[in-house]
Amino acid sequence: MSTKEATAVAPAPRRTVPEPQRPVKKRPAWDEAPRWQIYLPLSIYLVFTLIPFYWILLFALRPAGSTSLVPWPITFDHFEKVWTERSFATYFQNSLLVGLATLVMTTLVALAGGYALARFNFKIKQAFMLALLCSQFVPGALLLVPLFEIFAELKMINSLGSVIIAETVFQLPLSMILISNFIKNVPYSLEEAAWVDGCNRFTAFRIVVLPLLRPGLIAVGSFAFVHSWNHFLFALMFLNNQSKQTIPVGLNTLMSADSVDLGALAAGGIIAAVPVVIVFAFIQKWLITGFSAGAVKG
Repeated sequence: MSTKEATAVAPAPRRTVPEPQRPVKKRPAWDEAPRWQIYLPLSIYLVFTLIPFYWILLFALRPAGSTSLVPWPITFDHFEKVWTERSFATYFQNSLLVGLATLVMTTLVALAGGYALARFNFKIKQAFMLALLCSQFVPGALLLVPLFEIFAELKMINSLGSVIIAETVFQLPLSMILISNFIKNVPYSLEEAAWVDGCNRFTAFRIVVLPLLRPGLIAVGSFAFVHSWNHFLFALMFLNNQSKQTIPVGLNTLMSADSVDLGALAAGGIIAAVPVVIVFAFIQKWLITGFSAGAVKG
């Protein structure tokens, strides 16, 4: 029997039809928790966070002597009282001046120092970085005596300049470390390319590096502003005249040993909190970008 005949006679191989596969149930990953396990703790946390704010609004908006849990009828007498009779308009102006001046000075000095730490190597660089980190463990109360002596010699006691300088000095170490980390994330080759095109170091930094540092600068500046706006100790120690005091010191004057004006205190607290809320509402996008992505995109 020839090979061709054997090939013709041989039966064709049987085709096996694959059995339909049953759908495999996907096991939930460990990080995929049910939604109620996420929303329930967040809801509880939100309630505990909002209750103090509602309590402040309640005391600020309801009439004096009322014990109602609903601010009705709504009155703004407490706001008018603290703004005019308690000189909160002056306190607000002083706090705004201190906050903006601290923001500008801290950002400029931290930008220069951070660039030096990120781009230059010198002998005491590691020791200097260690000193900056260790300075964060020093409480502000320990700086009161030496700063008071320095400002007294410079005739700066009872001046807003003393508070601005003290706040800037207190904010600089952490701000300088953050800015240096942002600058390190910017490729050095970008500056070198600008040098090849004819730019000097300052021009290359201004044109190439500085626009990429915008999220980091906003993050550092916002924290400098908020800290100086809320800081109580330096303003209390260095400012004696009522016309020079800031909002935290003004809130302290609403409390005495005999009585506390809760309505005025709540209204003053809302006035103090509104600028901070507005600042974080507008810079939230840049703040998250600055701390998560660094200074470079792509």
